[in-house]
Amino acid sequence: MQLVSVRVATMALSFLQELFLASSLLFLFIPLYRQFKFRSSKTNPALPTDWPVVGMLPSLIANIHDFHGYATALFAASGPGHSYEGHEFASFFDTMGGSFFNADGESWRRQRARVQHLMASPRLLAFMAGSCRDKVENGLMPALARAATARAPFDMQELLTRFAFDMTAMPVFGVDPGLLSVHMPPMDVPNAMDAVMEVGFFRHTVPISCWKLMRSLRIGPERKLAVAQPVLRRFVAEMLQKRAHENDGAHQLDIVSSYIDDPEYVGEDGEPKDFLYATIINYMFAGRDTVGTTLAWLLYNLTKHPHVVSNIRRELAPIVASRNSKSGMAVFDPDETKPLVYLSAALFESMRLHPPGPIERKAVLADDVLPSGHEVRAGDTVLISVYSMGRMERVWGEDCAEYRPERWVTEDGGTAALRHVPAHRFMPFNAGPRSCLGKDVSVAQMKSVVAAVVWNFDLEVVPGHVVEPKLSVVLQMKNGLVVTAARRGSDVADETAELCRGQQ
Repeated sequence: MQLVSVRVATMALSFLQELFLASSLLFLFIPLYRQFKFRSSKTNPALPTDWPVVGMLPSLIANIHDFHGYATALFAASGPGHSYEGHEFASFFDTMGGSFFNADGESWRRQRARVQHLMASPRLLAFMAGSCRDKVENGLMPALARAATARAPFDMQELLTRFAFDMTAMPVFGVDPGLLSVHMPPMDVPNAMDAVMEVGFFRHTVPISCWKLMRSLRIGPERKLAVAQPVLRRFVAEMLQKRAHENDGAHQLDIVSSYIDDPEYVGEDGEPKDFLYATIINYMFAGRDTVGTTLAWLLYNLTKHPHVVSNIRRELAPIVASRNSKSGMAVFDPDETKPLVYLSAALFESMRLHPPGPIERKAVLADDVLPSGHEVRAGDTVLISVYSMGRMERVWGEDCAEYRPERWVTEDGGTAALRHVPAHRFMPFNAGPRSCLGKDVSVAQMKSVVAAVVWNFDLEVVPGHVVEPKLSVVLQMKNGLVVTAARRGSDVADETAELCRGQQ
């Protein structure tokens, strides 16, 4: 644990050094900074000072260790919004090229229509559900069982990252990369994906001219990104090769099959174009980051609220009781956990407090005035702190900081039902035309995963372990989630019967 603390301190120091370098460059290139000038209120003393030239950068550096908490306090002081000027935000994630994550206009509409068609395919959805169950039963559960037997602390976030990576790659390529195998291969590709998201966050904190200069000089975080991008491209190439050598017929089900014969993505020589690489990498980010990050925070919240774990087990008990098997670990199909209201509530409540994408960005198409009274102009970019929205008293009430799944549960004719919350209030899955097309799939997968973990194991965070967000576009845990696992004992059958009687 001491080594972990040293590593974390080093990472924090490295990021501050990078910010200091960026601010130093800022002074050297003052004229270029005008394209990213903050417009802050000068009448509210609770807001940070808007200094000449450097704007609010000193305040950001001073609070970078708790950026999201800082943003929440800022919005609480300033009201529902805060504005600034900026452009070229698609370049922040140039690793994904012109794929649907960055695309606008006709290109975005065409790409989204393709994704929508894929997400509506019964065969692909069945393949994804089967891949999820297989990876839970033959990957995640055995890994947790080994950790429980060893009685040694382990990083649950890393384990879930491996799980989510494999589970995403299987329907994308039709083959399993095996990151969650018994031998636990190196995390080179997931680490490269993390670097892309960390650098994306860094690019949001400094003027565009600064990070572009750093990129040309290959210094600071831009050097890290330059190393990560070839790793991702090489992974895609290797997986496409592995897919090409498989002859089991599964290729008709994978996502790549929808692109491989399209001349927009593959050249006449049969070689993938950059557009295909970017699109596949986009899929990997969309699946891995949402599922892996959300599951880690959900399990963390469950370790802190044992009564929520008991309520989830109470919902699962009738499913387990209906089976004939008396031995082995219980694994749940997405169809089995789909109707479980409290499990959904526990998931959404965790995403309210810990959204996998803590910041959302929108581009303004035409001049307008927002409900908050802020004027926006065509070409402006609006940044939405989804993290802060989930912790605002004006949105969620006085207990907004509490993890309380019950806020999502209502009564419908005497039966518990999930309370409807509009997307503009609960934005982890985005809202409007760009709402997440994979929401239903990812929710079903995550519910079946957490059901298996909660039913078969007791998890406990190692005493003294600090859990806090990483400085990244994705809300991962900076120090990981170090826990111990204990296999639930032989009294589970008796407990199941007791829980079932409690529901009668």
